[in-house]
Amino acid sequence: MKIDLNADLGEGCGNDEALLDLISSANIACGWHAGDAPTMTRTVAAALARGVAIGAHPSYPDRDNFGRTEMARDPELVYADMLYQIGALAAIVQAQGGRLSHVKPHGALYNQAARDGRLSAAIVRAVRDTDPALTLFALAGSETVRVAREAGLRVREEVFADRGYNADGSLVRRGTPGALHEDEEVALAQTLAMVREQRVRAIDGTWVPIRAETVCLHGDGPHALAFARRIRQRLQAQGIAVVASQ
Repeated sequence: MKIDLNADLGEGCGNDEALLDLISSANIACGWHAGDAPTMTRTVAAALARGVAIGAHPSYPDRDNFGRTEMARDPELVYADMLYQIGALAAIVQAQGGRLSHVKPHGALYNQAARDGRLSAAIVRAVRDTDPALTLFALAGSETVRVAREAGLRVREEVFADRGYNADGSLVRRGTPGALHEDEEVALAQTLAMVREQRVRAIDGTWVPIRAETVCLHGDGPHALAFARRIRQRLQAQGIAVVASQ
């Protein structure tokens, strides 16, 4: 078995260099929720040096709230937002002799698109118009996955190691009970169930089918690096190879 491990980097959390030794795909912030051009350049260089797949991590224009505030933004504006941010990172990657491999929207944009076909269509169109060979990372079982597949864009269904799930397969909203697993053993068990058994236990206790093609590790918590090491070790102990999903 094999699985892709991805993490959101370039967000000023201080763990990027160490995390790059543990993951197979990096989603690099494009400046709208976090990061800036020098940070993007340094993070790209570090990822290329380790052979880690590089993806753009575009957001709503929302630095004040780290891109986690939902917006009623017109899909045509979202399309332009995506082109701008993906293009900026793609240029930095190209200048260093690499190639952008994927795109993963951030925060509120990611979660709103997961249930909104119009937003998903804007994101998919922007990714395809930038480079039809790019892969889109999207919430497993979401509207974004459906729209991407219908458009002929390559998509990887993403699951989250430390997030709680509702019975419909959506993520428990941040700030509500059950949104984050504080117990690392719970998060580790959830990850192995998703990867090996393609299912996740929802907050109501039911088992929900889920397609796990890439696992997101959050890099912004106080124990993020230690957890990343544990999950990589646990996967390898189970004979599961960690490789980019491109």
